[in-house]
Amino acid sequence: MMIEADGFLPVNLLTGFLGSGKTTLLKRILSDPAFADTAVLINEFGEIGLDHDLVETVDGEMVLLRSGCVCCTVRGELATALKDLYSKRERGLLPPFRRVIIESTGLADPFPVLSTIKADPVLRHHFRAGNVITTVDAVNGLCQLDTYIESNRQAAVADRLVITKTDLADDRTTQALEARLRTLNPDASLMMATDADLDLSSLADMREKASPGDNLSPSGFYCEEPLQLVSADGVPHQTTISSIALRVDRPVDWTAFGLWLTMLLNRHGDRVLRVKGILNLKGEERPVAVHGVQHLVHPPVHMGAWPSEDRASRLVFILDGLDGALLKRSFEAFTLARMPSVAPSLAAVQ
Repeated sequence: MMIEADGFLPVNLLTGFLGSGKTTLLKRILSDPAFADTAVLINEFGEIGLDHDLVETVDGEMVLLRSGCVCCTVRGELATALKDLYSKRERGLLPPFRRVIIESTGLADPFPVLSTIKADPVLRHHFRAGNVITTVDAVNGLCQLDTYIESNRQAAVADRLVITKTDLADDRTTQALEARLRTLNPDASLMMATDADLDLSSLADMREKASPGDNLSPSGFYCEEPLQLVSADGVPHQTTISSIALRVDRPVDWTAFGLWLTMLLNRHGDRVLRVKGILNLKGEERPVAVHGVQHLVHPPVHMGAWPSEDRASRLVFILDGLDGALLKRSFEAFTLARMPSVAPSLAAVQ
């Protein structure tokens, strides 16, 4: 949970289920002047039809586009591709791009891409995790969320949710999908790809500071209530995804919390899809916002002020196959007890 230094190159992940419109959105991004200083890693050039935009072939796996973007194919390990990209940038063989966008395959679990950056000792000195941008098909999205765990995981970890193909779906279906996504991931920005005024640059923007309203929902706070995921017909969801919301009315010890979260994610990080909230820490006047995706924990951020008179800490965990009640008991035993020696209850979280 160390705070990362400024100046690292953000790596944004563009994900979404099969046929959800990732390629179409990527083509729009590549043609937008706001992304002229962007490097893009994709599976194959041919998949996004860039032939008419190619300016110069750097090598067999890398081209420069008229827009100023660098476009690369990934034929082996992602870590190798990123290192090669950075090496060419430093040697002046490529323009000095300021961000990277990776388009993942439709059936990919988003997290291994993000974890690559933190796991590799070379990459983590040059790159940092940026936004996760997830496309969801308005026509087929509800069915995919009902059926495929990958679709749920992609939506749950997103910082930006982009609903596509709304021009092909009726309003009722689109509204139902929007409601489902807001339940699954209430704090992600939700956008419509067909909106004429869609601000593409906001997809990759990472705000440096959290404001009091960043963690608010229409009900007052995004994690007041745990999720109750159901399918479109109202029956319990077929996947094992659930959530637990935690509230603590007294100040939390940062060291104890950090140890508990580190132990939890070390053991069960692949099943903790997301954790986000604000903490009232001992010795701190302002709230501290925390945000993690599976094993990856983003730097904690001091918010400017509390969003209301309520000074309670609030956390929401989106889980895949973990018992939320056991997680809550573990959290209370470790972070609220006088001595952290009562923490073995963490082992009960299975």
